[in-house]
Amino acid sequence: MKKIPVIYWSGSGNTKMMAQAVVAAISSSGAEAFLTEVDKITAADAAQYPALALGCSAMGAEVLEEYEFEPFFAELEKMLAGKKVALFGSYGWGGSYMQDWEARVAAAGAQLVAPGVLALNEPDPAALEACAAIGRLLAGK
Repeated sequence: MKKIPVIYWSGSGNTKMMAQAVVAAISSSGAEAFLTEVDKITAADAAQYPALALGCSAMGAEVLEEYEFEPFFAELEKMLAGKKVALFGSYGWGGSYMQDWEARVAAAGAQLVAPGVLALNEPDPAALEACAAIGRLLAGK
């Protein structure tokens, strides 16, 4: 059975809600998903999987969270070539960080399964369904 990690950082719980929607969709599609906060997994461990979902809220000047997620992703980025990746996150203003993040994933040689999913503050039903859709894509459904 295909095992897919869903790795996230969430300050307010909004991105965690999105991560849970991704996990539920992966699981209902017949693959095995596991949910983990970014500080509970190393980049080397995450790189062992051929597909993964990454979620992070926008912080500061429209960047990934600087103390836990960015260092993790900077290390993982070097090991993304050939992997299937889904991105998601919430923001309180702007949302342009997702385009930068997508560009980094593509430049690393990974395949984005779909455009990154963004939610303004708490994810609405459309954002949660978009998270489910990327979960299904990662699972191959």
